[in-house]
Amino acid sequence: QPVQLFNYCNTDTDNLLFLFCAPPNTGKLLVLTVATKETDGFKRFMRSARHFNYTVKVLGRGEKWNGGDYISAPGGGQKVRLLKSALADIKEEDKIILFIESYDVIFSSGPKELLKKFQQTKHKVVFSAETLIWPDRHLEDKHPHVREGKRFLGAGGFIGYVPNLKKMVSDWSGEDNDSDQLFYTKLYINPEKRKSINITLDSKCRLFQNLHGALADEVVLKFEDGRVRARNVLYDTLPVIVHGNGPTKINYLGNYISNVWTFETGCTVCNEDMRPLSGLKYPGVVIGVFIQQPTPFVSVFFERLLNLQYPKNRLKLFIYNQEPHHDQHIRSFLENHEADYQAVKLIGPDEDVDPITSRNLGFDMCRDDIDCEYFFSVDVEVVLKNDETLKILIELNKPFIAPMLTKPGRLWTNFWGALSADGYYARSEDYVDIVQGRRVGIWNVPYVSQVYLVSADVLRSELKADDLFHSATLDADMAFCSKVRDQTFKTVSDYFLIHVCFFFFFKGVFMFVTNMHTFGRVLSTENYQMNHLHNDLWQIFENPVDWEERYIHENYSKIMKDNIVETPCPDVYWFPVFTEVACKHLVEEMENFGQWSGGGNVDNRIQGGYENVPTIDIHMNQINYEKEWHKFLLEYIAPVTEKMFPGYYTRFDLAFVVRYKPDEQPFLRPHHDASTFTINIALNQVGIDYEGGGCRFLRYNCSIRAPRKGWALMHPGRLTHYHEGLPTTAGVRYIAVSFVDP
Repeated sequence: QPVQLFNYCNTDTDNLLFLFCAPPNTGKLLVLTVATKETDGFKRFMRSARHFNYTVKVLGRGEKWNGGDYISAPGGGQKVRLLKSALADIKEEDKIILFIESYDVIFSSGPKELLKKFQQTKHKVVFSAETLIWPDRHLEDKHPHVREGKRFLGAGGFIGYVPNLKKMVSDWSGEDNDSDQLFYTKLYINPEKRKSINITLDSKCRLFQNLHGALADEVVLKFEDGRVRARNVLYDTLPVIVHGNGPTKINYLGNYISNVWTFETGCTVCNEDMRPLSGLKYPGVVIGVFIQQPTPFVSVFFERLLNLQYPKNRLKLFIYNQEPHHDQHIRSFLENHEADYQAVKLIGPDEDVDPITSRNLGFDMCRDDIDCEYFFSVDVEVVLKNDETLKILIELNKPFIAPMLTKPGRLWTNFWGALSADGYYARSEDYVDIVQGRRVGIWNVPYVSQVYLVSADVLRSELKADDLFHSATLDADMAFCSKVRDQTFKTVSDYFLIHVCFFFFFKGVFMFVTNMHTFGRVLSTENYQMNHLHNDLWQIFENPVDWEERYIHENYSKIMKDNIVETPCPDVYWFPVFTEVACKHLVEEMENFGQWSGGGNVDNRIQGGYENVPTIDIHMNQINYEKEWHKFLLEYIAPVTEKMFPGYYTRFDLAFVVRYKPDEQPFLRPHHDASTFTINIALNQVGIDYEGGGCRFLRYNCSIRAPRKGWALMHPGRLTHYHEGLPTTAGVRYIAVSFVDP
């Protein structure tokens, strides 16, 4: 039915019908854009253009931008001047020009679909359309009404034939900083000019999707047959071009559109423009370490910093410490390893430098160093488990990139997927999938914190201001991310600034986060107390994963699966549970407390006040460690007891640390424990810390004379396992004892 098909192709039909129409001559299409600087947004635009085989000519490249900042007044006249000049050089009358922004634009489909939809409008010039009018709201009543769709002209994108476009810009005589939007709007609202130029608007977003003014859920991603594009659910259309004019979700859409990421392929661009480091001279890096609050496991942080797989002679350290408690950890690290690094700058609590100033000083250390190519900012609460992190980030070759970090058991991460209308946290549609690893790639996001890598070139150019972390209304981290994203703006609260057209991303640097590898996590610091010698011992509730890594024996996990539990005497079980550090910290904590019992029978600490077989000890509740110790027993001892003594419900009673010394209490006479079974953990090493010692079970005449440090003995307390503590002949022996009484 050729006639019927022709009618379909020349009416406003469903946007998929272009597939059945005669293909237009895409060679007649030329894309013109203005870009005086190659920003991240421009590179994204060009990639999407190449993906769909658009022919693009860039105007104003290398030229100084004089078109205004869109804050003090509407601008953009420079674009009209450049377009007018470019059109004068084009002689083909049948040439079709797509004039489009580049810094915040993505192509969602190819030239054939664009031209077919343009053809179906039956007009010679088609502008994008918007819901809101800008910059002169007084002109609202002069705009033609539309039956359905958006009513107001958007100057960020239009398509038309060369003669019509020449006629349209022929009257332009404005300055570079005059408003292009106002110029085109006045042409459109003039009925005579609108008719003579033959202008219309793409009111239902079939060609152009302007995100400014769009409803929150008006534009969604459409995944279909290995392809991703934008879909306008309000008009059920598939726009060819997506324009993020204003603080919108263009970056979110850009993570997918142009087949950047699909369910079938995953990330298609993650390995583009890599910077391989193997065999090359490693770039110089300044690592900025920031300690702004009391934080657990700081000594472990510096151990991991030391273990980063990167040549130390290419690293310089900037360490800022606001917390006197952590001076000891920094001193210990620098005493042993300062000479390993190219240079170290330390700012301590006594120098009275505020946290915001410290961030700028860290940046300056890199900016002022000709050898510095990157600044790697790491807050001390960051747990970098991947010692290749720095290399991985550098090889991804982005101006600003962060590794994704999580908090165990939570959906918290160090990035935001979206922003709310007032600039605070909002959850993007893909956030959970990214956090849980169902979508893996490199993601353009509006906010990162705690750890990131930024290139020195960016610090010396786009991010050279000294107020990057200052804001009258935002926290320092949010202020910094806001200025990285969109340095042109001071606020987005007023209507005029919200529009801001394509310059929202003019100077903005894209912030990327990657979850292509497992990098680590972030510590919880909310309830960190500093009233003990080894405060990290108390972190079993707040940071259980880090507590386990620090204090639980590396072979503990093999107890269940590899059956490494030994049986040195009948019904006596021996297994690893504590690390050397755990033993050391527990002993030092007890000695620091210092209130050892006298070893007499009278003991008011226990029920009844009388101890039949007394020891010199300190109870866990005396150092306020009873809850933490009970948690340790439930998590790490109970599973073993229930395996070795099935059928018992594990309930723990008394817990204490015993000290044996030749001149104090060298041994313990034969006795039964006041328990169904007992846990006895050796806290130091025979032959190194003491001589003698051990435990003998009289019924079996079986002795354990060389208890292993960090290993637990578990044995019945009554009836069959009458036992004694063998004499300690030299040094000091410590054991941690728990009575289990189901």
